[in-house]
Amino acid sequence: LDLQDGAGLLCFPKDRAAYGRLSRLLTTGRRRAPKGDCHLTRDDLADLGADQVLVVLPPADAPATDSPNRLAVFGADLADLAERGRRLGADVFLAAQHRYRGDDAKRLAILSGLAERHGTPLVATNDVRYHAPERKPLQDVLTCIGHHCTIDTAGWRLAANAERHLKSPAEMARLFRHYPEAVARTVAIAERCRFSLDELRYEYPEEVAEGQSPQATLDRLTWQGAAARYGGTVPASVEKQLRYELGLIEQLNYAPYFLTVHDIVRYARSQDILCQGRGSAANSAVCYVLGITAVDPARADLLFERFVSPARNEPPDIDVDFEHERREEVIQYIYGKYGRDRAGLAATVICYRARGAIRDVGKAMGLSVDTVTRMSKTIWGWGREGIDELRVREAGLDPADPRLALALDLTRTLIGFPRHLSQHVGGFVISRGRLDELVPIENAAMVDRTVIQWDKDDLDALGLLKVDVLALGMLSCVRRGFDLIARHYGECYDLATVPPEDPIVYDMLCRADSLGVFQVESRAQMTMLPRLRPRNFYDLVIEVAIVRPGPIQGDMVHPYLRRRNGEEPVEYPSDALRRVLEKTLGVPLFQEQAMQIAIVGAGFTPAEADQLRRSMATFRHNGDIHKFYDKMIGGMVERGYDRGFAERCFRQIEGFGTYGFPESHAASFALLVYVSAWIKCRYPAVFAAALLNSQPMGFYAPAQIVRDARDHGVEVRPPDVNHADWDCTLEPGAGVPGAGEPGSGNFALRLGLRQVKGLKQEDAEAIVAERAAGGAFADPQDLWRRCRLGRTALAQLARADAFRSVGLDRRQAAWAVSALGPEPLPLFAASPLPPSDAAERREPAVHLPEMRIGEHVVEDYASLSLSLKQHP
Repeated sequence: LDLQDGAGLLCFPKDRAAYGRLSRLLTTGRRRAPKGDCHLTRDDLADLGADQVLVVLPPADAPATDSPNRLAVFGADLADLAERGRRLGADVFLAAQHRYRGDDAKRLAILSGLAERHGTPLVATNDVRYHAPERKPLQDVLTCIGHHCTIDTAGWRLAANAERHLKSPAEMARLFRHYPEAVARTVAIAERCRFSLDELRYEYPEEVAEGQSPQATLDRLTWQGAAARYGGTVPASVEKQLRYELGLIEQLNYAPYFLTVHDIVRYARSQDILCQGRGSAANSAVCYVLGITAVDPARADLLFERFVSPARNEPPDIDVDFEHERREEVIQYIYGKYGRDRAGLAATVICYRARGAIRDVGKAMGLSVDTVTRMSKTIWGWGREGIDELRVREAGLDPADPRLALALDLTRTLIGFPRHLSQHVGGFVISRGRLDELVPIENAAMVDRTVIQWDKDDLDALGLLKVDVLALGMLSCVRRGFDLIARHYGECYDLATVPPEDPIVYDMLCRADSLGVFQVESRAQMTMLPRLRPRNFYDLVIEVAIVRPGPIQGDMVHPYLRRRNGEEPVEYPSDALRRVLEKTLGVPLFQEQAMQIAIVGAGFTPAEADQLRRSMATFRHNGDIHKFYDKMIGGMVERGYDRGFAERCFRQIEGFGTYGFPESHAASFALLVYVSAWIKCRYPAVFAAALLNSQPMGFYAPAQIVRDARDHGVEVRPPDVNHADWDCTLEPGAGVPGAGEPGSGNFALRLGLRQVKGLKQEDAEAIVAERAAGGAFADPQDLWRRCRLGRTALAQLARADAFRSVGLDRRQAAWAVSALGPEPLPLFAASPLPPSDAAERREPAVHLPEMRIGEHVVEDYASLSLSLKQHP
């Protein structure tokens, strides 16, 4: 504990309660400081309570034998800390270290005298920075990285020797031979401090009122949700599945977890925030009827045990996607409901990979920027192996150069080291009791975000509840689409009520007409769509999963397509594997199938199959899927399968480690594929408006989205000060009586002022508000006077050709704007100028040369990134 008004302390909690108080103290210091700092004072030590062992640390340069003043200052610090410790009921000691500076004997004698004078017994410590002396060069490089300096300019920042390593008991006894009791006290302290992290226990928060049972509450909500989902009559198969899942949830005591997620989703829906659970939660009928997910598990024939299983003995993991622009509202709701002491985002430990390591080490070693850049460019992909000499020579460098060779060696050592603590993408940890007594909580770099100091692997070790509150841009787009459909067509939809299996939608996808459609808008997906020719929802599940590096590298794509097209017979090596692979024509496309192949074909236990799943999910980080090779191949051969078939199965499973989808994840994404494709097919103007209003997202620029909308028969109109809002909107179509009324079906797309480069949203909203209150604008001067816009905003509007409705093209509007001054004074902004004044302000008429169409197109792209006038 580095105190801001005194000497530092080592703090050892004796038991679980003492650890909890220490964790809360660290949280206090972290929360009052910026990310990465901890601000604590002596007065904060009162919160530590009893059952702590405190060891006071003398400053690195004091007490020195030639500095009586420093000795007096430290002595006063020690006396004060000793007195505070005694009032707490804590044991207080004084640390002694060998610093190998030539004055250790005198220094230890002074510390021994201080310890005796203030009743703080001397204890031997070691100030360790690395485990072995040969790590000193790496410590020096890390010091340089931390101080943003080079090894040549580090100076006194570096330690003078390599003695700050772990030493043997015999060596410690030799160093403190004149103070053997200081070494003996280390053993005594260790015996007093019996706390172990194994004592930490975590409890789910109770989501029910006093006297109510979580399971009973979940049962009630489940059957209510089932009645709502299925129109009052729950199908027998669904009822059977729900009873099975509820029984398993009760057996494993997971009801509070489901209630927590249900409450978060309920809040989002109450605020009209579109959300959808994905991942393995899509396997659950309970999640479907609670509204957490939108995919009916019966529709995709998913496996509940992939989500919850007694064999895994771990809590389920529910990922929920929210609109990317409104996720922060959900995050702040969670903080508000549970408090900062009971909820926090998980951390992620970011570790060095080769490219980052060579950059940091190269800078610290004083290598030139060109040299570092060349070496980093030789690394491909994740780069966990370092750089070999051949690659160095190919980059035009000499690996025998001593400084470069040392840099490369240190880079290999640094790979895999923690670099910094970051924020998980959305994993929330929520507890029934105080979370800050379980793990310290600190400020994130983002405002109003707090994170715990443990990452996902730590959470798994303790079985901590984690709800992933994730963001998805397509949900923002779909919600905007639903809003526009409701406003202009009078029809209300959500993810679960969009009409399923519309053949016209599948016809559109078979033509690869999927620009802007979720997940199938890439060139690779557009190439696959006409080959796969999806005709139902499960085909979309396969489409989402098959265009991934895992299936491609595992040689799954072409066999599946040949079998689907009848070019190759569909064969199964056994009836058992037929049941596993039948729906994908004998080709394993999903992680769940890989697990079932291991169980059915190779004799894996469910626990071993889950380990295989984990290795597939973490191949890039751990690279341990090869450990299952012998067991997989041997198990399948023992059960009568051909060895070549077993090898092929393992290669395919190995491909999942590169990037393969679980079926449940693919099903959740396939629903968004269908919904976004349905909106595009049935309401092209709505889809284009929603997509433009959700930018930036996806593969395509606004110009491509607009061109695609026009190709689908949508009339697109330019942004204009008298017609456009900030967002893109729909307007009555031209020449159709009753157009624009709900259900009329004929609308034009009006581009929003958001398309005008450089225009601030608050300026655009001021224009819209004033237009609604006072009517259309007569000219740029009218707009300037009523909205009080600055000349920059007016010039941006003029350059975007947004004054056409007042009879001015961009050049004429720019001329009119140039005559205006800065924002009008309040005295003259309240009312129009009197006629006499207006006459005095009127300038002589000027004839401006007309802009050619080519000039207009160039200016359109410069100001709007697109042109509705002509193609370049």
